[in-house]
Amino acid sequence: MKQIILLAAIVCSSIFAVAQKKEMPFPFQGGKEAMTQFFNNNVVISNDIISKRATGTAVFKFTADLKGNIQKIIVYYADDYLLTIPFIEALKKSDRKWIILDQEKVHDFIIYFTLNINVPDGKPNPELQKAMYKYYQQRKPILAFNPVPLDMATLLPAVTVTYNVTP
Repeated sequence: MKQIILLAAIVCSSIFAVAQKKEMPFPFQGGKEAMTQFFNNNVVISNDIISKRATGTAVFKFTADLKGNIQKIIVYYADDYLLTIPFIEALKKSDRKWIILDQEKVHDFIIYFTLNINVPDGKPNPELQKAMYKYYQQRKPILAFNPVPLDMATLLPAVTVTYNVTP
């Protein structure tokens, strides 16, 4: 009789038991602000980018393993190849800073970078406008022409990096 009551209690408790879904913490050690600060400190703008007055956007997908190491980086879109270089180098420096859930072996992330010019005095001069337009005309975008499987990727907040130019 005790076994029947124990069995009934187990069955009843299993009916009302609900699996708890784990919320994923922010996937960068220290949170969103730490991630933004990391990329603002580690994106190195080359003299080539500055001289061409390059601006634009690049979107990447990268995979991190359990230890936070970056396994691979894929460029989904970029306004120009030149823009991808500093962001890829900064992503490589972020090894071991990514957090994924224990039940996953790897996790995919999508991150969106924007590179802007900090215009002195908020007033663009004609020479700066001309240089930016020239760059825009000569840029060669990187586009995905085939379907891009996203699987279970996490879209991260956009990162905007601004650099200064001298008139």
